[in-house]
Amino acid sequence: MKPENDLCNSLKQTRLRLAMSQQDLAAIAGVSRQTISGVESGHYAPSTTVALRLAKALGCQVESLFWLDQNAAEIDAIPAQSLPEGKNLRLTLAQVGGRWIAHPLVGQGAFRTEMIPADGEGTWNSSSEAMRVTLLDDAEKFQNTVVLAGCTPALSLWARAAERWHPHLRVHWTLDNSTLALQRLLQGEVHVAGMHLYDAATQEHNVSFVRAALRGTAAVLINLGIWEEGLLMQLHNPQGLQTVADLVQPQVTIINREAGAGSRQLLERSLQQHQIPFTAINGFEQVAYSHVEVAQAVASGRATAGVSTAAVAAAFGLGFIPLRRARYDLAVLKPYLEEAPLQQLLSTLGHRRVLSQLESLGGYDTSQTGEVVATVEPTKKSKPPKLGADTQIQ
Repeated sequence: MKPENDLCNSLKQTRLRLAMSQQDLAAIAGVSRQTISGVESGHYAPSTTVALRLAKALGCQVESLFWLDQNAAEIDAIPAQSLPEGKNLRLTLAQVGGRWIAHPLVGQGAFRTEMIPADGEGTWNSSSEAMRVTLLDDAEKFQNTVVLAGCTPALSLWARAAERWHPHLRVHWTLDNSTLALQRLLQGEVHVAGMHLYDAATQEHNVSFVRAALRGTAAVLINLGIWEEGLLMQLHNPQGLQTVADLVQPQVTIINREAGAGSRQLLERSLQQHQIPFTAINGFEQVAYSHVEVAQAVASGRATAGVSTAAVAAAFGLGFIPLRRARYDLAVLKPYLEEAPLQQLLSTLGHRRVLSQLESLGGYDTSQTGEVVATVEPTKKSKPPKLGADTQIQ
């Protein structure tokens, strides 16, 4: 009996995994060895009775042994701004504001401690607004996806804890600095933007930056925590660093963050307060793109110091000189608050287990964690705060 063209099976792999010969399996299932051989080679499509006997003999479900290799489903998705053009890419998909958004799994974004499974693959051409994505799994499995953008590794910690309590929830974290995270939120690529910026003119954390950037849609700011930022150095501080002013020493080389990062803004403001030109600091243009990269550069000796958080310093066993306490907030557009996956995620933020995880990192004050600290309405006359000598990142 000739099988259907799209009928596939894993009979041989399952049998070999159980150390069974074709004859062994045939005897247990009550069929001939030729039947086993024909099914494994794809030359014979078993009847329902034979399929059930084989599954019972191997101790598994029929669906685990036989399936139809149908053409994979496809959807149209909007490419995230970081999507490379002209390459077939592994992608993570999420619905943001009713649209499918495709996030690339490339570079650091493809890994955490292990490689991230892809939802689909596709190639983007800039001549088209959308891209065609071939799905690698059922779309239902990734419809409950929330996308976070931000720089703190605590976002990943929170995401994994939430997924434990809500098994059908998926949280995808994109590693972006505060400025880029806000841009992604306003472009409809993510649900939540994490940020830690301070405007000295208004004496507000984050609010003025969000208000100036909003395009007709209100947003809320929900606090993740208040953290300590400062200088990371070797544990025993062999250079004897005490303040930012000590970075001018000729034997000192720093690792900096990229433009738009709150940590870079903190360093620039601190140097300006000490009237130290950026060019006087060795390594000022040496850039790392995450808190972890800064810590790795210092831990390996590639840099003497860099700006990051007390929690990261503790995780890498590094010395730490505090420079400021910053409020890390989560910006969310109001319409997204009605979406069930985001509600599930946010509902876990004030849970004692999440709070204890944040507190165990060190350098986190959770007294406001989970609170709505501001509601931000867009205004036509808003202008972005200056990120230079007139702005204190605090």
